[in-house]
Amino acid sequence: MRYDAGEVITAMVTPMNAKREIDYNHVESLTKHLIEHGSDAVLVCGTTGETPTLTHEEEVELISTVKRAAANRAKVIAGAGSNSTETAVMAAKLAQKEEVDAILSVVPYYNKPSQQGMIEHFSAVAEAVDLPIILYNIPSRTGVTMQPKTIAYLANKYENIVALKQSCPDFDLLTETKMLCPSNFAIYSGDDSLTLPMMAVGAHGVISVASHLFGSEIKSMIRNFKTGELMAARNMHLKLFPVFRKLFMAPNPVPVKAALAHKGLIEDFVRRPLVELTEDEKIILFSTIDSFYEE
Repeated sequence: MRYDAGEVITAMVTPMNAKREIDYNHVESLTKHLIEHGSDAVLVCGTTGETPTLTHEEEVELISTVKRAAANRAKVIAGAGSNSTETAVMAAKLAQKEEVDAILSVVPYYNKPSQQGMIEHFSAVAEAVDLPIILYNIPSRTGVTMQPKTIAYLANKYENIVALKQSCPDFDLLTETKMLCPSNFAIYSGDDSLTLPMMAVGAHGVISVASHLFGSEIKSMIRNFKTGELMAARNMHLKLFPVFRKLFMAPNPVPVKAALAHKGLIEDFVRRPLVELTEDEKIILFSTIDSFYEE
């Protein structure tokens, strides 16, 4: 199965109000904003969407709201992972029932499975649904790295395992993954600052946080790289780099939510145990973002 979710997938935040309840009006308006500013697809209920604090009922309503707002103008991908295989399978089935375009399934976190454990986990998910599945490798959060041979085994065995979100700066692992996997298996950078470097060894695009604010610019960088305008791509990467770094000055999605509130797109609230930026931190973040437009 070949599946192309586009080059810029935004890992969307979950807007909340002062009571830290989901603000579905802003969910709808933000979805439309993202699509109008470079996002080919929207990833809802990912880590950036604060899924560790969301109920299953909230996740269903979020997916429904985003699908309605997207109105087939962009693909809708749902995060459907867990450190429990049974729960991950349930989440995948629920996402399929909601008729999303694909799911993102993360390596089980905290319990640190072996490579064989990962194979059995993702095999169960792949066999439970017909949806395209994007594997998510993020060792900094899961505590364990899915190895290239494991990824390749899954990609070759299951037609619906179609892509990888790689949030790992090890380029040897990335290169080996690219060499071992089918030619139509898509690799997405999971870190904005690594998008351009990863494209040099075959990444297709990015599952992005910064695209909340700079989607069109990131899309331009990717297109310039793919059409051979390497200097233009490099210059945009260098211009965006300070923003990429500051958007992770605190745990994600705290900074990007503050930045979106600064732009008047949502309110600045996160659920505990996350806390909002301090006023001093906001000054640093907003100065970096505003300076991008002043250059």
